[in-house]
Amino acid sequence: MRRALAAAVREAVRSGRLAPGTRLPSSRELAADLGLSRNTVADAYGDLVAEGWLTARRGSGTLVADRMIIRPILARSAAEPSGDPCYDLIPGNPDLTAFPRAAWLKATRRVLAAAHDDAFGYGDPRGRPELRAALAGHLARARGMHVSPEHILICAGVSHGLRILGEVLAGRGARRVAVESYGPDRYCGLLAAAGLETLPLPLDTYGTDPVPPVGTDAVLLTPAHQFPVGTALQRDRRTAVVDWARRTGGLVMEDDYDGEFRFDHQSVGALQGLAPDCVVYLGTADNTLAPGLRLAWMALPPALAEEAVAAKGRIDSCGVLSQLTMAEFITSGAYSRHVRAARRRYRDRRDSLVTALAQHAPKVHVIGTAAGLHTVLGLPPGTEQPVLQAAARQGLKVAGLSRYRHARSLNAMADALVVGYGVPSDAVWPQALSALMRILS
Repeated sequence: MRRALAAAVREAVRSGRLAPGTRLPSSRELAADLGLSRNTVADAYGDLVAEGWLTARRGSGTLVADRMIIRPILARSAAEPSGDPCYDLIPGNPDLTAFPRAAWLKATRRVLAAAHDDAFGYGDPRGRPELRAALAGHLARARGMHVSPEHILICAGVSHGLRILGEVLAGRGARRVAVESYGPDRYCGLLAAAGLETLPLPLDTYGTDPVPPVGTDAVLLTPAHQFPVGTALQRDRRTAVVDWARRTGGLVMEDDYDGEFRFDHQSVGALQGLAPDCVVYLGTADNTLAPGLRLAWMALPPALAEEAVAAKGRIDSCGVLSQLTMAEFITSGAYSRHVRAARRRYRDRRDSLVTALAQHAPKVHVIGTAAGLHTVLGLPPGTEQPVLQAAARQGLKVAGLSRYRHARSLNAMADALVVGYGVPSDAVWPQALSALMRILS
């Protein structure tokens, strides 16, 4: 009933029957009118507020959001853009409606009650010792790593970590960094800002060939679930890149993207576990919890730790309260429970996507490992741009694989879509999937 009520309100807003600014009945009044429990109505309102359809302010009641500019669906021509996308399937973000608010609030209250006054000072530039200790234990258990708390550096996102590493590498005289031939262009931009040239690695049917060419000083990889192609780095190639680093003195930067979200079997351990002396591990709470927390971490080789701290700055730039709460969240077991629940949720979404493709778009095939918050859908030749245009007309926000190709890459994959299934809420995902199938079929 909660889902049905939310769907009915969404449809009324979409069709214009509920105009922006319209005040809705209170949860008590609507529950009485419909013969439902008040909690059912309140939860449906909460879902719609989280999705942006409604706003709720103390003293003002629940209103249709002003930003929802709606046109009657039946009156829209096929060639007319739909305005802001109704469904966001761009990869790289989690379902923010699933953020564990109650558990996070409990953890925050506990740390506020127990924290010493000096915890709220400038502190260690490496980050709060409570969080670094909690992460050292968690990474050993969940990712097969070997790292001590003093070699962990807390930062405000993977991009922040790459800025730090770019400065360290440039200070050591490095000039070239090998990167995957498909990946986020902002990472190359961060390295370029440090004066480093990025060189794309070869790509074949087995994924990225990670051993860089002669004259390369470092390599940046996403071994667990390559973004966006979706492959995992094979065992022999993991060994090969570690051998390269030890032989040449090069540095491997491991972005553990989607490392905790493997669906077909147990997650493969982090590359750092093979060579803690020459691999920098970058992890983040962006996909497991929320990017707005601005919490990430680096596990550094001992020889690199002091230089990285100096590059970050002598004052901890990450929020103390978030760090303390995250430490409590990990040590209490709440983080592991949340990750397990999220893993089940995203696995179910991926499974429903694969099933729907088999029924409605059999010519579209799934590429990559069963993992993470996105998958790649191989398209018939020459159809990527037409599909993207059709998606835009239908208010569906998706990305083409070509968007992520390195400008200097000699390898070009066939036409494909990169579909993120993390952003839509559980209530919205079936509708987003139906919209995607209408385009692909």
